[in-house]
Amino acid sequence: MKAKKWLSGMAVAALTSVLLAGCGSGDSTSGSTASSGSSSSGSQEKLVISTWGFSEEFFNSEVFAPFEKANNVKIVLDTGNNAERLNKIRQGTSDVDVVYLSDYYAQQAINEGLFEKIDRSKIPNVEDIYDIAKAPLGEDYGPAYTVGQLGIAYNPALVKKDVTSWGDLWGADFKNNLTIPNITATAGPMVLDAASRVAGSSTFNEDAAFKKLSELSGNVVKFYTQTSEFVNMFSQEEIAGGPIMEMYFKDLKDAVPDAKFVVPSEGGYAVMNTLNVVKGSKHKELAEKFIDWQLSKEVQEKSAKAKVDSPVNAKVILSDDEAQGVTYGADVVSKLNKLDMKMVNDQMAAWTDRWNKEIAN
Repeated sequence: MKAKKWLSGMAVAALTSVLLAGCGSGDSTSGSTASSGSSSSGSQEKLVISTWGFSEEFFNSEVFAPFEKANNVKIVLDTGNNAERLNKIRQGTSDVDVVYLSDYYAQQAINEGLFEKIDRSKIPNVEDIYDIAKAPLGEDYGPAYTVGQLGIAYNPALVKKDVTSWGDLWGADFKNNLTIPNITATAGPMVLDAASRVAGSSTFNEDAAFKKLSELSGNVVKFYTQTSEFVNMFSQEEIAGGPIMEMYFKDLKDAVPDAKFVVPSEGGYAVMNTLNVVKGSKHKELAEKFIDWQLSKEVQEKSAKAKVDSPVNAKVILSDDEAQGVTYGADVVSKLNKLDMKMVNDQMAAWTDRWNKEIAN
């Protein structure tokens, strides 16, 4: 019995509820300290950081605590998903200095004038990161501290051919056993772009993309909005596979050890999380210093080896085993397709309406 997920008209506001990238935390928890050992003193500044709250133990011990100690600063965390935290900044109900956001939500904040323009001379480590990550939303705004990729994962016991292309999703092996992301998920617009490519368009063609996806929709068991849905369906063999971010492939391997992840011949899609300074921050230079720390070889290498985030610092060297499950290497990153997030933001309401009518029906 196939169950398709319908979209609501309000779905646009909830875009990327999991992210990306590694951006998933459903509940918001304000005012927590990064390290319980920090004590307040008259000379100690406070830096408020807005983040998702995932991999909390790693970030507290390897990212926040060392920065606190080196800079005599107390870090206070405000956690939640992208939409929740951006709305707090919009409403002026938080005193956030620096914010982690997916590029889609960061573009919204830029459009609304919610970020300070950064001083790149205060972030020297930006020179050591991949070009795609240096200024994903323009030179005035923050870098991406991690770049993951969207590819295709599948169960070879259910898919007999070797998957090599986005077009293979339209093949007989994925009949009635496919999942694809909802248009309101981080990867939704990426799959829309991939469909345009499969349709033969050299540049994005909205009509061709929707027509091609409408051909595929009959084989979709569910349009997923959370990666956990993909993992559950995959482990129970309700699906043979579909598009997923590489960072979550380890969860699929735990469920199905023979599972495969491939980067399609047309290229994977860049999934980027950014760091920015919030407008009106009284600690702009300290915030920029923190961004520089997050980009450092030391932090980037530790997070990659812990499988927390894919590194953007080109000085990070990983063994083959360490690189498993992370998007790693200049050759890999340089081939990723990158969406124009301003265009995506401008078109999302219309795309969601069209998706409701033509795809998820």
